[in-house]
Amino acid sequence: MIDLTYTIFNNELLLYLKSLGLLIILFLGFKFFSTIILKKLSHLANKTNINFDDILIDIVNSIKPSFYIYFSFYISTKLLELPLFLDKTLDTILLIWIVTQAMVAVQLLINYFAGKVMDTNDPGEKSAVDLLTKAAKFALWVIAILFILSNLNINITSFIAGLGIGGVAIAFALQNILSDLFSSFAIYFDKPFVVGDFVTFNDQSGTVEKIGIKTTRLKSLSGEEIVVSNKDLTSSVIKNFKRMKERRVVFSFGVTYDTSAKKLRKIPKIIENIIKEIEMAREDRIHFKEFGDFSLNFEVSFYVESSDYEDYMNIRQEINLKMVEAFKKEEIEFAFPTQTIYSK
Repeated sequence: MIDLTYTIFNNELLLYLKSLGLLIILFLGFKFFSTIILKKLSHLANKTNINFDDILIDIVNSIKPSFYIYFSFYISTKLLELPLFLDKTLDTILLIWIVTQAMVAVQLLINYFAGKVMDTNDPGEKSAVDLLTKAAKFALWVIAILFILSNLNINITSFIAGLGIGGVAIAFALQNILSDLFSSFAIYFDKPFVVGDFVTFNDQSGTVEKIGIKTTRLKSLSGEEIVVSNKDLTSSVIKNFKRMKERRVVFSFGVTYDTSAKKLRKIPKIIENIIKEIEMAREDRIHFKEFGDFSLNFEVSFYVESSDYEDYMNIRQEINLKMVEAFKKEEIEFAFPTQTIYSK
């Protein structure tokens, strides 16, 4: 008969058997969870309309069988009295493994939330979100490594101080690049404009063709490419004409001084009728504004119900042509610069 009180390496044989039994039970429990319960949960998650439960299943699936085996082994060894060095080694391996597994889970969550906020149809936004996610993952890995070193009783104070000084030095050296980089983030997330918008800033104007990490490229009306730093763009007043739902137009014209009062009263009605006949045009106001040096001046305000510049120009042209036709019919003459000299 086997003596269960027999001692091997400071542990009775009975403790070894209990430890082995616990190892088998834990391993079978994890095996049952991963092969049966997790599959059923995955099947249920696929039937739901939300995606967050799928990412949780992916996080659990990312845990390898080797981790279950080691974790079962680690728990079972706690029943035994082990040498201090071996006990510390097992603790360190488990700590590194848990932190690594936690980082895998956090990275999956970062990818999930990055995908939720990212518009995949915008390549500029995609590159910005990718850069931010990589920076976040890098920072988290640095924190994880420092956490492991700290738990290994390694003094990390000087290392952190060195990182801080080095970061300040790098920031000073790359301040212009970093300024453009953060400006690009402001453009991507605040969206003052997107690719395809026609914008003006300072004395430049053009259609946005590409939003990069450092620069934005525009195509001007005359055809050349304008490359401007993101910092200059975000620090300027930008007019985005693509965002206009309608365009307000104000223009003036003058008629000759010999135009009768009766005809002057008819002019606002003539202009109003012209604007009403044109699609996408809406009259705002028409007034006999002032007595000019050589003309009786009128001011017209109307709206073009389109943001397209070509629509605006077509409507302006149509109004001008109809005004010429109507004024000719009413025998109203447009004024032009003239000077009459009276001699006594």
